[in-house]
Amino acid sequence: MKSIARALARATEQLSYTSDTPRLDAELLMAAAFGIGRDKLILDPPNLVIPADFFEMVERRRALEPIAYITGHRAFWTIDLEVGRGALIPRPDSETLIASAVEHFAGTPGPKRILDLGTGPGTLLLAALDEWPKATGLGVDAAPIALTYAQRNSERLGLAGRAALQIGDWTKGITSRFDLILCNPPYVAANAETGPGVADYEPAEALFAGADGLDDYRRLAPAIGPLLAAGGLAAIEIGHDQSDSAAALFIAAGHSPILARDLADRPRALLIRG
Repeated sequence: MKSIARALARATEQLSYTSDTPRLDAELLMAAAFGIGRDKLILDPPNLVIPADFFEMVERRRALEPIAYITGHRAFWTIDLEVGRGALIPRPDSETLIASAVEHFAGTPGPKRILDLGTGPGTLLLAALDEWPKATGLGVDAAPIALTYAQRNSERLGLAGRAALQIGDWTKGITSRFDLILCNPPYVAANAETGPGVADYEPAEALFAGADGLDDYRRLAPAIGPLLAAGGLAAIEIGHDQSDSAAALFIAAGHSPILARDLADRPRALLIRG
């Protein structure tokens, strides 16, 4: 236990130069090296030799590689997702979309058909299918590697029978209507600053959307309406500074978007009701 404490203290010191959460990072890496949860590491640390992988993980984190890529997993909503290079890392901000859908469908059987545009490793689609056990859904992404993660996640979570996945260019070729449409498109402006390591490791095509960050909203705004069933909901993630600019595109397409805020009270999603 003393050895673990010393290693965590040393790693925390090393990571303090490149991370805003060095102690948390060190604990997550140590837990991953032992193959246990962080809660078990803290409450009941193993009396074992520290795996060599831990020190290698710390060096990767010092080079700004995201924790999720190092550990290979990221928790989201009620599920745990396998992630890796080539797939956008799920972020807590995106849980705003699921929370908004839960509120919209409260008191009803919930959505029957769900569409996740830009599904990545299956983030929003699989979280929604886990939330509504009778629903089926379709996840679309342009990146084959992202869909590889999505397929593995759907199988590991026992959701493969309800989750269809396909390569696609946003809504192109989709003609069905859906009760719930979820979308976390790229929305970072081409020259905007990103967090440490984000642009170096995560796929650019899942982050950046032209000079003003609005390119994909321009395509999505006129395409959402024909796919949304009556009484349904489309929840589209936005950057915290895009509540007016992104909303204007959906208004121009004939929608009346409602703004949803994340837990930090920042603008995070546009909600369109069918």
